[in-house]
Amino acid sequence: MTSARPTAPPAPHPAAPRATRPADQQAGNPWLLPVAARTWREGLHLLLNFPLALAAALFAVCGLAISGALLVTLVGVPLLALVLFALRGYGHLERLRARLLLHCDVAEPEPLRLRPGARGPLAWVGAMLRSGVSWRTATYCLVHAPWALFTFCAVMFLWTFGWAGVTYPLWQWALSEPMGVNLDGVGGGWLWDGPPEFVMVVLLGVLSLYAAGLLIRGMAHVDRLLVTGLLGPSAAGERVRRLESDRSAVVDTSAADLRRIERDLHDGAQARLVSLAMDLGMAKEKLASDPQAAARMVEEAHGEVKLALAELRDLARGIHPAILTDRGLGPALSAVASRCTVPVAVEVELPVRPAQAIEGIAYFTASELLQNVSKHSHASRARLEAWRTAQDRLLLQVTDDGRGGADSTAGSGLAGLAERLAAVDGLLAISSPPGGPTTVTAELPWRDR
Repeated sequence: MTSARPTAPPAPHPAAPRATRPADQQAGNPWLLPVAARTWREGLHLLLNFPLALAAALFAVCGLAISGALLVTLVGVPLLALVLFALRGYGHLERLRARLLLHCDVAEPEPLRLRPGARGPLAWVGAMLRSGVSWRTATYCLVHAPWALFTFCAVMFLWTFGWAGVTYPLWQWALSEPMGVNLDGVGGGWLWDGPPEFVMVVLLGVLSLYAAGLLIRGMAHVDRLLVTGLLGPSAAGERVRRLESDRSAVVDTSAADLRRIERDLHDGAQARLVSLAMDLGMAKEKLASDPQAAARMVEEAHGEVKLALAELRDLARGIHPAILTDRGLGPALSAVASRCTVPVAVEVELPVRPAQAIEGIAYFTASELLQNVSKHSHASRARLEAWRTAQDRLLLQVTDDGRGGADSTAGSGLAGLAERLAAVDGLLAISSPPGGPTTVTAELPWRDR
């Protein structure tokens, strides 16, 4: 293998749910940092931290302390569940606030799950106490309060000092006497009562606003980490949700494949066999009266048999080609590349064969990608490569010199292909600028036979 090959496709997992919006990833004009919309949004979020976090922390401390003290009675346990339920509601408010002001789209955590067959208030109380989301939200309320106090004081001080300095020439006349700094401790020191001093105060205000902008960006990033880490779904919950989604996609894909096979059998080979049976019946009736006509009908039926066999062979190849089972992925990819209308160079470097399931998914992925090259790319040549990375991943890459513009969100088969790959912890990366070239990389987990 050459060193130019990537070890993984340059794209994040499609299921990755926690990410800031693209606008927040742009640096913007650094000269406009103090007055940028993002600075105002995030600064407002940090100022609102204190009153909201203070109320939540007081409620959490009092509620947990009182319910904890009453645990020896029958009231303590349901009271604790109600306190946790209220804190979960506060978590919804914090996720909404982060979405609006921090542009941080945090996925909803896993819902409350009752035990199978459990019903009634006691089951709800037990589920609330067992839920990790409830306790993570309570932890967020307790941890966020001191941080909210710091962010409030920092933003309030820097913004107040900065904007007071910038606007000082406009309001200094309202002072009963000039603001000044006595440098010698006796009197007659440096006073801010002239144009040079005005300029210095304004510059200090501008520097304060720039410092506020930078500090706001950093503190807002800490808030994003707190919200996503404590109020978002846990790693295990996100994994369960992804597996459930992938399972649904696999079931839908399997059902669609079964319907396709049924339709192909009904409209293709079955219809030919029915026609063949009718022709042979008519030939049998004419065998005694008109042997020559019967012979012609048998000859036509023989041709129908060949066509039916060819259709059944193609259908079987679409289900699972024999060459893939007998000879492996390399020869199977060469065979599917030979049927492409565009010349395809094939390079497969696999020292051993992967598991049959992974081999089959890789084969059908390559088959669909090459069909797209034939139908849509208008390319003059293409290249198909498959190799195993050092991270135990199987990479399949199809490149063509066509017109480009491939997009998995445009309702094409690439979206379904990405879902099928995601069902086995794989992913699909597409690079297809207008005018080409197009490179589609499929990554699959490597599993030995």
